[in-house]
Amino acid sequence: MQSVLVNGRILTPEGIVDGKAVAIRDGRIDGVMDSADTPPGSFGGAPRHDLGGGLLVPGFIDTQVNGGGGVLFNDSPTVAAIAAIGAAHRPYGTTGFLPTLISDDLTVVDAAMRATEQAIEAGVPGVLGVHIEGPFLNVKRKGIHDSSKFRTLDDEAVTLLSSLKRGRTLVTLAPETTTPEMVRRLTVAGVRVAAGHTNAAYATVRKALDAGLTGFTHLFNAMSPLASREPGVVGAALENQTAWCGIIVDGRHVDPAVLRIALRTRPLDRFMLVSDAMPTVGMIDKSFDLQGRHIRVVDGVCVDDHGTLAGSDLDMIGAVRNAMSMLGLSLEKAVSIASATPAAFLGLAGQRGTIRAGLAADLVLLDDDLQVRRTWIDGVSNT
Repeated sequence: MQSVLVNGRILTPEGIVDGKAVAIRDGRIDGVMDSADTPPGSFGGAPRHDLGGGLLVPGFIDTQVNGGGGVLFNDSPTVAAIAAIGAAHRPYGTTGFLPTLISDDLTVVDAAMRATEQAIEAGVPGVLGVHIEGPFLNVKRKGIHDSSKFRTLDDEAVTLLSSLKRGRTLVTLAPETTTPEMVRRLTVAGVRVAAGHTNAAYATVRKALDAGLTGFTHLFNAMSPLASREPGVVGAALENQTAWCGIIVDGRHVDPAVLRIALRTRPLDRFMLVSDAMPTVGMIDKSFDLQGRHIRVVDGVCVDDHGTLAGSDLDMIGAVRNAMSMLGLSLEKAVSIASATPAAFLGLAGQRGTIRAGLAADLVLLDDDLQVRRTWIDGVSNT
């Protein structure tokens, strides 16, 4: 199956180009070429889709999606829930995502992982793996997580976390609650390990990095801060130049000035936008229940009755626009940390995240107001 996208501006690795067309074949980008080289009837009569002068960018990849469309992954760790969450986020440009399970019993973790495998096998659009956020966390930085679910990372848990047969597994843990050897066992098994909900000392994080830790979950939130005599998790993250840091850019989770300072300390391509989205994304009803607590959206963020942050009501195109307006990034850079960077973090840089020949045809069409008009996942359009 082939198609050709014409009459648009294309965001390529070299920048935004005009007068180009994107050919799609069998779910992948067949090439980016001059529009003059794609007259009607070329490519075996493949249908031509007019982009109306819009901007075609790589699809966004969100590594932290707790829910959407009224569905919370913890409440329903099923294929149907994963499909519903993906469908809720797709109108906002998310073409790849990790359904994210916050701290729960290992039986629920197992169900979430098996559902992820089944969703990928069934071809559910956009699902790239699973993010297990907890329950191996520090109660001192628990945030909205239910600390009664917290447990030690033991052999049973390592075996389970290493068991995904399809897609990527990301595990968020507190390094001080385990050992570098346990971190190494996970990474050797192919699991991506990130530090989050952690009160670790700087030296502890350094040892975890040496053992294979490659990420920091929602930088600045729920982690020991940078201080004058103890750099903490934040200090270790900002000093490191190779691990990836997820950032929630909604103006509430972290002050934009703090994020602007952080961006100056390390390469931009080691930051990635995440939504940390909850079921309210894509819904009119901006409230839900989370493990027995009532959560509602207040000024764009999800909070419980005590004002504790409980994820966000953010979507990825909103995060891109915020990265431009709040952090001063160009469109090209803001899109890159929503697409190419998370792809690299997941080890998928050679498969998706940019518009170039050979990669998955995961694409987003934006208008001049940076509103999403159309998406493609593996070459299949949502309209």
